[in-house]
Amino acid sequence: MTDVLMADVIVVGGGPTGLLLAAELKLAGVDPLVLEAADGAERRTRSLGLRSINTRSSQTLGLRGLTEPLLAAQWGMFDRLAADGRPDHADLVALLVSAVRQGRTRGHFSGLPLLEDTTGDPAGYIMLRQHVLEQILADHATALGVRIRTGRQVVDVTDDGTGVRAMLADGTALSAAYLVGCDGGRSTVRKRSGIAFPGTSPTMTGRTAVAELADPDALTSSFRSPGGLLNLSLVPGEIATIEFDGGPGDRDTPMTAEEMQASICRVSGEEATVTRLETGIRYSDNTRHAQTYRHGRILLAGDAAHVHSPIGGQGLNLGLQDAVNLGWKLALVVRGHAPERLLDTYTAERHPVAARVLRNTRAQVALMRPGPQTDALREVMSDVLTMPTAKRHFVEMANGLDIDYAPESAHPLVGRFMPALDPDDAGPAQALLREGRGVLLDLADSTWTHPTADGYADRVRVVRARGGSSHDPAAVLVRPDGYVAWAASHDDPADRTGLANALAAWFGSPADVTTTA
Repeated sequence: MTDVLMADVIVVGGGPTGLLLAAELKLAGVDPLVLEAADGAERRTRSLGLRSINTRSSQTLGLRGLTEPLLAAQWGMFDRLAADGRPDHADLVALLVSAVRQGRTRGHFSGLPLLEDTTGDPAGYIMLRQHVLEQILADHATALGVRIRTGRQVVDVTDDGTGVRAMLADGTALSAAYLVGCDGGRSTVRKRSGIAFPGTSPTMTGRTAVAELADPDALTSSFRSPGGLLNLSLVPGEIATIEFDGGPGDRDTPMTAEEMQASICRVSGEEATVTRLETGIRYSDNTRHAQTYRHGRILLAGDAAHVHSPIGGQGLNLGLQDAVNLGWKLALVVRGHAPERLLDTYTAERHPVAARVLRNTRAQVALMRPGPQTDALREVMSDVLTMPTAKRHFVEMANGLDIDYAPESAHPLVGRFMPALDPDDAGPAQALLREGRGVLLDLADSTWTHPTADGYADRVRVVRARGGSSHDPAAVLVRPDGYVAWAASHDDPADRTGLANALAAWFGSPADVTTTA
């Protein structure tokens, strides 16, 4: 057995969460190593269906300059669907593309569409295949210098208080200062670190397959029927079913054409013949939540920390937001700028967000169940979603726009995602975060802010500009993840103490002061 010090942080799992986390760590000045058990071909077989990047995740990825490649991939996919899809789906594809281009699409709640009343940002909701998203994030990470190793299965992790060791299946032991498990719902990292994962057992079985039917025109999509759900995907050849049967018995046994055929017949009530099955996956509404996201030097992110029904498409976005919340904090601790207690804010901020998502995904599954009572409830919900205030609530909930990390703050901006500021002299404020550092944006020529930020130049960029509106804050300190750490209004006196405290709380001690854990 060999034991090698390989990185500052080992990231176990090379899905979207792990890749984005590694990129954030590298951007913040530490050396991560990504270990992914599967190879590229194996991961691609699991990339069935479309993944939705919701508004908050789209805004977050935009901070790192990823909007263009994401949109290019989406429009390319839509063009291929329009050219290669079944004739009966041409109108549906056209409607979807139109709504996305207008910036009106904001997802759905248990199949009930969430559409903005007016046109908006077409980058506010992006749809992609998962393997395409992973490639974009992998390209982003490797361009920054991140090392990604596939075919590396981690079978054990240990934390000795000064570092973490990851044991690979081939007997190699790799060491790092910290380790983050981004290795999915059945996370080895979570299990070996002893973090509890309570929740509720599955009540449904979902199946998605790439398959051919003897008579593809004999079936039509039905969101709800007495037997469950049948969806003939927009992606050519993909078929999905959901049955409320208590969950799959064995998710790992390869799916057969006979299994998928039987499920289609039970759900639709029609005879169907599956002539060929290329690949298939099973999933459920198993809903569980790690009690904590950190145990010593081992942390969790993405599905390793929370699993739930995929209905509503919020799991991917939870993981991406976990990664961006954790990356800069962990980097500050690794570099010795901030104490380890900064890592406790990761669980404190992200755990309640996931808890709300788990609650609303359980509600969405309940709204899908067959029966006249649920039919009536769906009709009531459809009426509710015509009410502007209610619609706004559900759009914000489904898109992560209601997140407030500091609900008790005296200033309404603190704890919320940064507002859409456009300083006269600095360009869009969001572009200032491209480097992954925090930004202290002075919009009122308040020269006192500059000496207060002395010592943080390597972590916080100070930008002095004129604000475009008196309604804008006079000054705002934005964290690398885009959330406001401190703000001052034009009618408030200079808040040197508040700014100094915020800098110390989120970015550690100034460069000339030694930081201890």
